[in-house]
Amino acid sequence: MAERPITAMPDGFTPAVPLDACFDAVYGLKVVHEDVAGEGVARARVPVGEHLLTAQGLVHGGVFAAAAEALASRGTALTVIPQGFAAMGQGNDTTILEPVSGGVIEFEARVHSREDEAWLWTVDARAQDGALVAFSRVTVAVRPFRA
Repeated sequence: MAERPITAMPDGFTPAVPLDACFDAVYGLKVVHEDVAGEGVARARVPVGEHLLTAQGLVHGGVFAAAAEALASRGTALTVIPQGFAAMGQGNDTTILEPVSGGVIEFEARVHSREDEAWLWTVDARAQDGALVAFSRVTVAVRPFRA
């Protein structure tokens, strides 16, 4: 899969923070599959660098939570923004299963429920060897845009 910058947004949507300056760009999220077709799957990777490590030399847990949130929110937004709705994080339960200190972390988000007011996603984070290193459940609220 070819890596590409974080750019996919519905036509006419302008983010409050330019995508190349947002938090996802700062920690290095590289989206490799956007949910543009509404199939309920999004994938990304994060190359591990010194800026992501704790004093103990392990990837900070916030990186896993942030990537899960980003994929779930973006996957929801790509579908609901064209319909006049906003997608915003409502809940994020991320569990770190194994420490990571280098390489690339692969993320795969899958939607499990698309209700009118909230979508539920699960996100697997895997090390380069395919080992599951973190798991997230993310709820994304769906609300009408204010006029």
